[in-house]
Amino acid sequence: MAEEKYVAYVSTYTRGDGHGIRVYDVDMQEGRFTEKDKVQITNSSYLTLSHNGKYLYSITDFGVEAYAILEDGNLELLNFGPINGMRGCYLSTDYEDKYLFVAGYHDGKLTVLRLKEDGSIGEITDEIFHKGLGSIAERNFRPHINCARMTHDNKYLLVADQGMDHVNVYRFDAERGKVKLEDIIRSEMESAPRHIKISEDGRFIYILHELKCYIDVYSYEDHNGNPDFEKIQTIEVIKPIRGLAICASAFSFSVDYNYLLTSLAGDNSVVVFNVDKKTGLLTKNFCLPVSGEYPKDADIFPNNKFIVSLNHESNEMTFFHVDLEAGTMVMNGPAIEVEVPNRILFHKLAK
Repeated sequence: MAEEKYVAYVSTYTRGDGHGIRVYDVDMQEGRFTEKDKVQITNSSYLTLSHNGKYLYSITDFGVEAYAILEDGNLELLNFGPINGMRGCYLSTDYEDKYLFVAGYHDGKLTVLRLKEDGSIGEITDEIFHKGLGSIAERNFRPHINCARMTHDNKYLLVADQGMDHVNVYRFDAERGKVKLEDIIRSEMESAPRHIKISEDGRFIYILHELKCYIDVYSYEDHNGNPDFEKIQTIEVIKPIRGLAICASAFSFSVDYNYLLTSLAGDNSVVVFNVDKKTGLLTKNFCLPVSGEYPKDADIFPNNKFIVSLNHESNEMTFFHVDLEAGTMVMNGPAIEVEVPNRILFHKLAK
């Protein structure tokens, strides 16, 4: 049986040569990366893959760019799409790959763009500016959208607003590409909801809070066109440490959805939770250091044997061998230099 082959895409801010995406071959046995290509793009703060695995989308200055994924995993530019606002910080597609959602941290703007059949970006179909006043003048004085993702039934768009400390639930009109506010999931004041993940079967919603470092778990059902979210768990990522500012950053499932990972800036560690797929509940597996500064993103290798951490402030990726059953993590070789990395994605190549 042929071994599955993967590439990894790493997005970065561009300070030097203007290459904001790097493409790596992934050694699944050794848990290491080898750079194979780099892509000219400005300040790629976030990446996402289409659900059909054919296209990659990236934030760039003033908009988004679409790429076709070639057979070897390299990228071919399709086009650029403006978002009529400040540079975004997050993007995702709906589950039919017909629309692209862009979250704007700086201007509190949600942008919906149509996607064409060839994967390229079409026109803007909706634009919404969040409004209101938050509770922390230095940061949360106004809306800051940090995440926008669809429920698995493609009915509702969940939009995390760090500034307002809540998640807006928008009903999604898939014909016109329009959204309409349907509900609000409220978090603790000054908690800053940052990322949203959804269980493999779509029944559970996980909301990571950046400033208070906890995860809320909700069950989700759609009752005759009415979304129902019920909180079933709040679990601490790390206990507060006096005199040390700690912020939760990365948030990703393992490929098999048995584990959920987050990272902690300030503490400079990764935390892995075990996931009970039947109940949706989380239990903490381990919290261990990443040997770098500000792990902005991190992920578990598809074989669950390794972890990679993107250390934004120390300009490097660090690698670890993990035993998720035993709850151990050991350094795996030297760091790989990469300037101000933001986001990592694994992509399985077709055989």
